[in-house]
Amino acid sequence: MSKFAAAVLFTLALGMPATSAQQLPNDEQRAACQADYIRFCVDVLPGEGRIIACMMRNYAQLAGACKKVLDAANAAGTKG
Repeated sequence: MSKFAAAVLFTLALGMPATSAQQLPNDEQRAACQADYIRFCVDVLPGEGRIIACMMRNYAQLAGACKKVLDAANAAGTKG
């Protein structure tokens, strides 16, 4: 598994409530943010929400598909 895939799986799972944490992002969702992750956050150490924070700091510059993935993860994390 690539560093990117591991980082996104870990950080997105942390942002979700426990009941949906098992619903890990699929390949399409990971691919939606891969270029943005590499562009903005590749040097960020995974864990404790650092990658999500980095992506959110750069939200205005992210691709639309990546924004949708982050928005969905954020919405899932605020439910419950």
